[in-house]
Amino acid sequence: MQRQALAWRRAGVRIAFVPTMGYLHSGHASLMQRARRIVGPAGKLVVSIYVNPAQFGPQEDLSRYPRDLPGDKALCSRMGVDCVFVPGTDEMYPPDKIGNHSTYVLETRVSSSMEGSSRPTHFRGVATIVAKLFNLVLPEVAVFGAKDFQQAAAIRKMTADLNFPVRIVVAPTIREPDGLALSSRNNYLSVEERSQAVVLSQALWLVARRVSRCKSGVPASRLKAGVSRMVAARPLASMDYIEFFDPATLEPVQRVIRGTQMALAVFVGKTRLIDNALL
Repeated sequence: MQRQALAWRRAGVRIAFVPTMGYLHSGHASLMQRARRIVGPAGKLVVSIYVNPAQFGPQEDLSRYPRDLPGDKALCSRMGVDCVFVPGTDEMYPPDKIGNHSTYVLETRVSSSMEGSSRPTHFRGVATIVAKLFNLVLPEVAVFGAKDFQQAAAIRKMTADLNFPVRIVVAPTIREPDGLALSSRNNYLSVEERSQAVVLSQALWLVARRVSRCKSGVPASRLKAGVSRMVAARPLASMDYIEFFDPATLEPVQRVIRGTQMALAVFVGKTRLIDNALL
C-alpha cells in the first residue's frame, strides 16, 4: 500500500482516503462521494477495511462485529474506489525481535470525556490506527463521518498536533427515513429494538426545538433530566451518557444555546448506539 501511494504521489496524483471497519452502508458511500469530489476523477480514492482490535475494550463486540468483505468490495466498486486496502492484524500490529507492538498514539484533550470516559482505551486505539493508516496511504485528504463527532475531533487534533500533512473533512450524518443514524451496529437490533432506537434522534430533535424557542438558553441539567426520562420510558433502552458542549473545544456547557453541540450514547438491548447534532 505504501509503495503504491508513494508512486502516486511522485506522479503528482492526489489521494483521498476513507478509513472504515467494513460492513459498509450508504453512510460510508456518502463519505466516498465526498472524497471523490475533492480529488476529482484524476485523483485516487482509497478505502481501508480493518476491524481494529486496539479500539475495542475487553467486554466489547470485537468478535461479533459484522463483517461482509464481498459486499464491501462490491459497494466500493460501484462507488468507483481505486484501491480497497484490507490489511490483517498480523500486518498492522506485527511483533518484532523485541516483542509485540508497544507504541500508541494518545490524544488527551478532546477525547477525555463522553466516549473517552465510557470506553477508556477506545481513542488510543483509534488514534493509533489512523496514524498508521495515514503513514501507509499517504493521503492529501481523509473523510470521516459526523456521526462520530468526538472521533473526528480527536483525529483532527492529532493530525494538527503531530503535523500530518492531511486535511480532515467531516461529512454529514446519513439517516434512515425515521431519523436513526446509519451504523453498522444497527445490524444487531431486533425488530422491537430497532423501533425503540429512534429515541436517539427524537431526543436530538426535541432538545433542538426547545433550545430554538428560548433565546437565553436552557440549563443543561434540565435538558439532561428530560432526555433521561425520555430514554427511560423505552423498556429496552437505557442511557449511557448525554452531554452538551462547545463544538470547537468539546468543553461542556452549563447553559445550552443555539450553536451548542449535543451528543448521547444509549443502550438499546445490548447494542450501544451514539448520535449527536449541532443545536
